[in-house]
Amino acid sequence: MTAPARHLPPPAFLTEPELARVFAALPAARVVGGAVRDAILGIEVGDIDLATPLPPAEVMAALTRAGLRAIPTGLAHGTVSTLAGPRHVEITTLRRDVETDGRHARVAFTDAWEEDARRRDFTFNALSLTPDGAVFDYGGGLDDLAAGRVRFVGDPARRLAEDYLRLLRFFRFQARYGRTAPDAATTASLRAAIPGLAQLSPERVWGELKRLLAAPDPAPALTLMAELGVLAAVLPEGADAGVRLPSPPDPLLRLAAILRGDPERLADRLHLSRAERARLVAYRAPPPDPADLARALADTAPEILAGRALLAGQSDLAARIRTLPVPVFPLAGRDVLALGVPPGPKIGRLLAETRAHWLAAGCPGAEACRAVLAGLVKENAAS
Repeated sequence: MTAPARHLPPPAFLTEPELARVFAALPAARVVGGAVRDAILGIEVGDIDLATPLPPAEVMAALTRAGLRAIPTGLAHGTVSTLAGPRHVEITTLRRDVETDGRHARVAFTDAWEEDARRRDFTFNALSLTPDGAVFDYGGGLDDLAAGRVRFVGDPARRLAEDYLRLLRFFRFQARYGRTAPDAATTASLRAAIPGLAQLSPERVWGELKRLLAAPDPAPALTLMAELGVLAAVLPEGADAGVRLPSPPDPLLRLAAILRGDPERLADRLHLSRAERARLVAYRAPPPDPADLARALADTAPEILAGRALLAGQSDLAARIRTLPVPVFPLAGRDVLALGVPPGPKIGRLLAETRAHWLAAGCPGAEACRAVLAGLVKENAAS
C-alpha cells in the first residue's frame, strides 16, 4: 500500500460544534468510510463513522466524561455510538480480521490504522480523515475516486471470499461512482464469486439491489451485471438490463422496468415488505386510458399511474397525470342518513353502490351523486 499523504480543505461538517465535542473527547479519532468519500466528492454527508485506536470501554468512558451520550451499539465488534447534534455518530475501534466465512468476520482490535484500512472493501472506502483535513490514503483511494474507478483493497478474489455481499456492493458503488470498467482480474473475481451469493440473506440482497437502483443512472452497472451473469443470479425470475430505465430514482419502479418474471414470486423470494410488494405489483399493471384519467385517479395513487405510463413509454401521459387533481367521492354517511336511512350496514352498501355509479360516470359532482343515491334509497325501500 502507498504512504498516506494528502491535505485537503476540511469539509464543512468538521466545523460543527457538536462534532468538535466528539473529537475533543476522542482526539485520536478520524472520520472513515462513506463520509470521507462523499465529502471529497462534494456530496452532502449524513451520519458519520469514526474510528479510533482506543478500545470500546475507553471510548465509552471518554464520551461520558465529556458529557456525551455513550450508546453501546455493538461492543463485541468494537462499536459505540453517540449523537452530535442531528447526526448519529458511530465510533469503532480499529480492527483486523482474524477469521472470515464469506459473510461474517471474527475480529481483533488493533492500534494500526493501515491494518484497519487493509480489511475494508474498496480503496475509496478505506480513506480516513482528521479534523484538520489530513486525508490518510493507504491504497490509492483518492486517485481511484478522481478517476471513477471502483477498486478492491488488495486482491479482489480474497476480498470477495471474505464477504460475498461485496459482490453486490461493487455494482452498487459502480452505479454511483464508477466511470471506468473494472480490470480483468476484478471481472474474473466477480464472476467467480457468483455462487457465494447463496450465502446471503434475501434482505441483504434486496437492500443492495435497492440502493443500486436508486443511483442516478444505474443502467451501465446493470448491463455489466448482466454480462457477468450476476443479474441472472440476483433475479432468476428474469430481467432485461437493456430497457430504458425511468428517470425518477424509484428503485421499485426501476425493478418493475427490468423484471421479466412474476413480481409476486420475486417479492416472496427477496422478502419485500408488504408495501413494497403492493407497489411493485401495482406498477406492472397496464397504463391508464388517457380518456378516463378521472376514474383511474379516483382508485389509484397518481405516482402509481404515472409509473405505469413511464413503463409503457408514455412520458407525456405521466406528466399529465401528475398535474391532475385527485377526484374525491363527495358523499359520506351523513348524506345517506339525511334521506331517512337508519344507521346500520345498509349505509355502507348504499355508499358503495353510489360510488360505483360515480366512477362509471367519470366522477361527477355532489349533486349528481345525491340524485343517484336518492334513487338507490327509493329502490331499496320498494324492494
